[in-house]
Amino acid sequence: MSIEKKRVMSMSEQTARRWIAERGVKVDDIAELVLYLQKPYHPNLKLEEAAEHVEAVLRKREVQNAILTGIQLDMLAEKNQLAEPLQSIIKTDEGLYGLDETIATAIINVYGTIGLTSYGYIDKQKPGILEFLNDKSTGQVHTFLDDIVGALAAAAASRLAHRAAQTE
Repeated sequence: MSIEKKRVMSMSEQTARRWIAERGVKVDDIAELVLYLQKPYHPNLKLEEAAEHVEAVLRKREVQNAILTGIQLDMLAEKNQLAEPLQSIIKTDEGLYGLDETIATAIINVYGTIGLTSYGYIDKQKPGILEFLNDKSTGQVHTFLDDIVGALAAAAASRLAHRAAQTE
């Protein structure tokens, strides 16, 4: 008989997961994006397996830091608590801003360059939850979160690809 040791989450991980959920994104939403990216290469991939890879990505401290930073900026912009011109730039998701993609890149880089192409693809296609996060009519600001969610999916897909190739 073995005794299973329960994993204790850091405050950073707990907060990152809570904020993602409070902003309307579930792990399964991100796992759906992993399926979208990986089905052509892994046709038998199941949502549960994709979700396991998302969970592994969420356990990384660098990832949690990116999530916390990006979502905090989204929340502050939503409450009009940033100084101008940053307030307007983030609230409108100005096209030339780019820092939202830079934070997303920090997540992607945890699992190598393969994630960069997946992220670029999914960021252009905007499937699933990304379509909702990009909808400006909701009144919510997701300037950073849409890129973070796309990056989480791309990183999880990259992790899956590395594992499948036995290179991780």
